[in-house]
Amino acid sequence: MGALPGVETGGLERPRIGIAGISIESSTFSPHISGDEAFTVRTGAELRAYYPFLDEGRELAEAADWVPLTHGRSLPGGAVDADTYSRMKTAIVDGIRAHGPFDGFFFDIHGAMSVVGMDDAEGDLALAVREALGDDTLVSTSMDLHGNVSETLRDAVDLLTCYRMAPHEDWLNTKERAVWNLLARLRGECGADPQRRRPYTAWVPVPVLLPGEKTSTRLEPARGIYAELPLIDALPGVVDASVWIGYAWADEPRCQAYVVVTGDDREVITREAERIARMFWEAREDFVFVAETGSLEEALAKALAPDAARPYLISDSGDNPTAGGAGDVTWTLAHLLDRRELTDGSHTALVASVFDADAVAQAVAAGAGATVSLSAGARVDDGPHGPVEITGTVFSITEGDPDAGTQVVIAVGGLHAIITERRKPFHHLADFRMLGLEPTTADMVVVKIGYLEPELYDLARGWTLALTPGGVDQDLLRLGHHRLQPGVYPFDPSGTPDLTAVVGRRGDREETIA
Repeated sequence: MGALPGVETGGLERPRIGIAGISIESSTFSPHISGDEAFTVRTGAELRAYYPFLDEGRELAEAADWVPLTHGRSLPGGAVDADTYSRMKTAIVDGIRAHGPFDGFFFDIHGAMSVVGMDDAEGDLALAVREALGDDTLVSTSMDLHGNVSETLRDAVDLLTCYRMAPHEDWLNTKERAVWNLLARLRGECGADPQRRRPYTAWVPVPVLLPGEKTSTRLEPARGIYAELPLIDALPGVVDASVWIGYAWADEPRCQAYVVVTGDDREVITREAERIARMFWEAREDFVFVAETGSLEEALAKALAPDAARPYLISDSGDNPTAGGAGDVTWTLAHLLDRRELTDGSHTALVASVFDADAVAQAVAAGAGATVSLSAGARVDDGPHGPVEITGTVFSITEGDPDAGTQVVIAVGGLHAIITERRKPFHHLADFRMLGLEPTTADMVVVKIGYLEPELYDLARGWTLALTPGGVDQDLLRLGHHRLQPGVYPFDPSGTPDLTAVVGRRGDREETIA
């Protein structure tokens, strides 16, 4: 991004910019409902502090009068409770009306929020934000690459960008890019002209819907496709180029891939958007899982083989809470408890995790070192398997985790089952170490995740992505989508799409360039 350009004649030296949004990834195949308790809501100074590039003394911080309103963020989960969504939406709209007007607006969203009883929740929120802001405010939107860009969302905002890495190591850089793009437009020579400062948008829906574990930017073809984007950014007349994979675990008509290129040169952005869309479509059969896949039994056979490289990581992918799974499916844990090699102490396995407040309370009451018999998990999602029965020793009790609350570890021979009070993903070595567990010396580490986050990726000496059941099942065809657009691959592999860009500025969308 570099340094911000200087303020040109007619540009706004210190524009007034509001900040708000809602960020969650919601599986419509999970019975979990994301209510008020799921969201961390930040307002005012706390919201501004969420973005370190706006810290005092930073260039972006001094370039505008920032007005942080309200932002709700949740771990991925099930669909959002309608009343919870309504309250957050109302807070954002009321904040805009109370503290506006604004020259610009940083609209920080995910793109895969589902709300009970609603399609295209981000489109609904964007329309409400636009109505409250008025037509003249320039809106820049930061999104997850697993979001969706519906026509409604596209037409309500002016600038769009999304992550370019999966795993999302560039999440904060992407938000900074969205803010930089917004400021660059407002400071330019057209900054005082609400119509001319809006760039053109070239938008191409690509009828492909694949899980993130098949589209990791660590591997081709996603790596090569995303490598094109900064090259396009650098072309004269281009502001930003982005590719959205789409969200695979919601059954909504907007769910598919998208390419969006914004800029002032209509011909260039159209050409590049269509070129990248063709690349994506032509590569649709080339996307592969980021790791070797197999059934849980196949994964265990490899992990327990005498010559297995250890620690061996197994992804319990069907109940990944960071993709929208409930996080309390017990199917995998039940199968592990049936394996004598784990329960007789000859191998050490760390199993993260299921959440069950009652089971945690029972273990806490018994105390560390006590033998307990617990029924745990499957209180939210009991589809694949009901609550699991565990008899073992309370290995440790750890209180005060901001996400998980109290955590207990129940040892059954060498198997260490982690039970948490609330939902929590396990992505870091410290998540295990704080419980008295050492993942580097374990034979096997089982985590509810798809592709491994960086620390776990570096930890793994062997790895299988197990195709386990749950609300974010990697086998999309067995989930039962029935509301997608016709022709979306791989659900309807016979389609031949028209990958022609729709091009225009917000408010005066034009016919596609021939």
